[in-house]
Amino acid sequence: MPELPEVEITRRGIAPSIIDAAVQRIIVRQRQLRWPVPRALERDLIGQSITDVDRRAKFILIRSATGTLITHLGMSGSLRVLPHDTPPRLHDHVDIEFDSGHLLRYTDPRRFGCLLWTRRDPLRHKLLARLGPEPLTDDFDSAYLYAKTRGRKAPIKQFIMNAAIVVGVGNIYASEALFLAGIHPRRAAGRISRARVATLVETIRKVLNDAIAVGGTTLRDFTGGDGQPGYFQLSLRVYDREGEACENCATPIRRIVLGQRSSFYCPLCQT
Repeated sequence: MPELPEVEITRRGIAPSIIDAAVQRIIVRQRQLRWPVPRALERDLIGQSITDVDRRAKFILIRSATGTLITHLGMSGSLRVLPHDTPPRLHDHVDIEFDSGHLLRYTDPRRFGCLLWTRRDPLRHKLLARLGPEPLTDDFDSAYLYAKTRGRKAPIKQFIMNAAIVVGVGNIYASEALFLAGIHPRRAAGRISRARVATLVETIRKVLNDAIAVGGTTLRDFTGGDGQPGYFQLSLRVYDREGEACENCATPIRRIVLGQRSSFYCPLCQT
């Protein structure tokens, strides 16, 4: 599933080509995604110019004067900017054509993603209203996370993957951040000291920023808005490396399952 770095890379990839461009036509080939593509999208967005492209958690917000298109890439979706005459393929469900000669194409083989439309403040939408802070902003700091962890028995890995606590820390990046912080993924969130929480905040930021800098992680089929894969998978220290030697101590990396997700860690470096 695309996580925060991949969604941010997508946002950065599509924004320069669609901001200030006017929508000429919208082609919906498949309306049944996770939720149906609303017909208000065609009614309200055609003829409008895109004013901004933002991100909130794993949602991309494409803004116009009449409303905001809220998009989510689901498990395997993508948004790409292409020339108007690019033929659609099987899973290319929605095209938004612009007066610039480009189109924004939404592709989603599993149809777990969404394209929703709102005329109101998108941050008040039911999918976004109760989300936690962004991990790369000042709202996410050691004082905040330490206060949230107090009295909590949940394993720290599941805790930092909870979008009500902090958004965008998916499975890959949670494993990597915990390794850099030296914290075992099963350790109860409430049993982590203030100092170690501060270290974890910094390693979460580092891992996410490092992934964004190299285009995200491509394990299966992720590509950015320009169609290019990410390269952070070349820097993974523990994720999907079960049995391989830890880069710090040479101990074999182990895998456990937490919350039905694989978690990778070094049994010597992480306590």
